[in-house]
Amino acid sequence: MKSKAIQDNYSDDFSYCYGCGRLNERGLKIKSYRDGDEAVCTFQPQAYHIAIPGIVYGGLIASIIDCHCIGTAAAAAARAEGLEMDTDPAPRFLTASLKVDYIKPTPLGVILTVRARAKEVKGRKVVVTAELWADGEIRARGEVVAVKVPEEMKGR
Repeated sequence: MKSKAIQDNYSDDFSYCYGCGRLNERGLKIKSYRDGDEAVCTFQPQAYHIAIPGIVYGGLIASIIDCHCIGTAAAAAARAEGLEMDTDPAPRFLTASLKVDYIKPTPLGVILTVRARAKEVKGRKVVVTAELWADGEIRARGEVVAVKVPEEMKGR
C-alpha cells in the first residue's frame, strides 16, 4: 500500500494546499495512499491542534477529511479514465461541498486514520465518503463533493 502518495503526483502549481501540499512548508502535508477501492491516510495531531484539553480541534478533522477525500477523488477519476496517478498532468479536484459529522470527541495523542471511498464518479464530479478513526473508534464521518479543476485555473 505505501507506494507513492496520491498528492505527490500533483504538479507544483497544485502543491501548495495548506492541508496536503508538499510545497507548503507550514502545511499539514496530508498523504493519501490507494488501498484497493479505498484510500487511506494517517495523521498524528500535535499538542497545538487542541480544541479543549485532550481533544483534537474539529477544524483540523474537517481539513484532514477534506484533503484526503480530494486525493481519493483524483485517484478514483484516474482509475475511471484508465489512467495512472503519475499521468502528467494528474487529475486535480477542488471541494464543491464538505460535510462532516462529528460522532465522538477525537483524543489528542493518538494517530488518526481516515479511510475514504468514491461513492460516485460522474463527469467532472466525484462524491467521496470517509470515516475518521482514532483509538479504535469512528470519531467523524465526512462526505465531499469534488469537481475537476476548470481549465482556466490550470497553469496559474
